[in-house]
Amino acid sequence: MSKLDLTRNFVPVKIAVLTISDTRSLKNDKSGDLLVSKITEAGHLLVKREITQDNIQKIKINLQQSIQDPDIDVVISTGGTGLTGRDVTPEAFRSIFDKEIEGFGEMFRYLSFQKIGTSTLQSRALAGVSGGTYLFALPGSPLACRDAWDDLLVHQLDYRHKPCNFVEIMPRLLEAGISGR
Repeated sequence: MSKLDLTRNFVPVKIAVLTISDTRSLKNDKSGDLLVSKITEAGHLLVKREITQDNIQKIKINLQQSIQDPDIDVVISTGGTGLTGRDVTPEAFRSIFDKEIEGFGEMFRYLSFQKIGTSTLQSRALAGVSGGTYLFALPGSPLACRDAWDDLLVHQLDYRHKPCNFVEIMPRLLEAGISGR
């Protein structure tokens, strides 16, 4: 069972939120709004928020810019993880991963199955690391974003979370074999 080690200090993480959609704007981006709220409520730093089209090249350019930005530790995207022809987020993400975090998608679908049953089969949520930056691709549904944050990310992006978390290994992401910034 996981828990917080309150003898450790909270370490705020610098996060970018990327909404991937042909139809959303900052005025109607409920999933992006929810993620921004969760990120700031947890004490992390929102350093960038953007919307980009469902286009592999545009997604890759945005991700690569974020990876090269020393002020961004984590990118959390929402949208484009389904099965339609325009859903290309996983393809864009995988093309730039140094390493995929397979367990994230597996765990997301496991938790989602408990809430929406077999409909979770349509989700291609995934995560990975590139250039020392964590990349998370979440579905476009506000409920899915809430579940991903509340059940997974809030814990793994908290340095105090035990027995282990993503934050404590951040300094080691650029060890030999992984491309650097």
